[in-house]
Amino acid sequence: MTVTVRRESPGDLEAVRAVVDAAFPWPEGADRAAETGLVDGLRTDGDVLPDLTLVAEDDGEVVGQLLCSRAHLGSGTAVAVGPVAVRPDRQGRGIGSALVRALITAAERTDAPCLVLLGDPDLYGRFGFEPAARHGIGSPGPWPDRFFQVRTLPAWDPALAGPFRYAVAFDRL
Repeated sequence: MTVTVRRESPGDLEAVRAVVDAAFPWPEGADRAAETGLVDGLRTDGDVLPDLTLVAEDDGEVVGQLLCSRAHLGSGTAVAVGPVAVRPDRQGRGIGSALVRALITAAERTDAPCLVLLGDPDLYGRFGFEPAARHGIGSPGPWPDRFFQVRTLPAWDPALAGPFRYAVAFDRL
């Protein structure tokens, strides 16, 4: 298997929706995964960051995706990471890790101060993510601090700390 990670292109949108729908559970009676609705909402609202939104492709087929969106941190901005999805038949093969590594490399070349996500600390800790509270970043939700994580980037300045807010599409989940 040779997986290529690249920026998402407009021609990938339906394949990305299919990957997200396959990777996440569907609420009972729903016609899609809640995360697919989130992806659609972020796109409709114009909050997707195209330079940091990636797909993993194997033999010309999209098998994974990582979406980044605009977020607010204190009086400034930050990058929200997620959803991250890999087709179930391709999970456990390092595709998600390749997407996260590529994101960090791309984000380090921007003026973004940090990447923020809600996720498994054992998984994302391998990539330098740590509890956001350690950096004075206030969680927008009721989950335990260890799941709300940040990866600071070269543009990070502790004076940027403050409450974090996802794009409005997250509120519609």
